[in-house]
Amino acid sequence: MRANNARVEFDQTHKRWEVHIFVGAEVIKRPISKSAAESGKDALKELAIQTARDEGYDVDPAAVTVA
Repeated sequence: MRANNARVEFDQTHKRWEVHIFVGAEVIKRPISKSAAESGKDALKELAIQTARDEGYDVDPAAVTVA
């Protein structure tokens, strides 16, 4: 299946970084480790793509953002 897009962002409520995968109206949220979050923007984009694959979705790398 194809995901619309993905975003990596910091969740202030839980004090952690998360990958958000958008599939239609559904949003799948997965936490990521602090060490992964500190590894740079390109690494975070790749992590979001891999997380989407692990969930069974393909996402266009151009549709992945880091907030």
